[in-house]
Amino acid sequence: MTPGEAFKIVDAGDWARAEALGAYEGSAVDLADGYIHLSTADQLAGTAARHYAGRSGLLLLTVALSQVEATVVWEPSRGGALFPHIYGPLPVGAVTARRTMAVAEDGVITLGPAET
Repeated sequence: MTPGEAFKIVDAGDWARAEALGAYEGSAVDLADGYIHLSTADQLAGTAARHYAGRSGLLLLTVALSQVEATVVWEPSRGGALFPHIYGPLPVGAVTARRTMAVAEDGVITLGPAET
């Protein structure tokens, strides 16, 4: 499976720090698991509802997989679906767009306009 892009939900403050450093090392969960969790477009709503319900101050990052293909491994997760995982840091330059994001308690996503 090799779509052209995947998505990462991040805390806006964490991403601001990553931009200053040039790379995102991952959330606490990413660091504990040993890779950065990404989702495809079809997986995004489930990821948001399961892991980010009731949160605001988030960003949705669009990641160009061609920019990180050497470190991406597709691995089974929820229900056996293959999810893209980055083994290593996410370079800021691999992010082609970002949007503000909030996830309601019921999992409904609210997105702001895309920024490049």
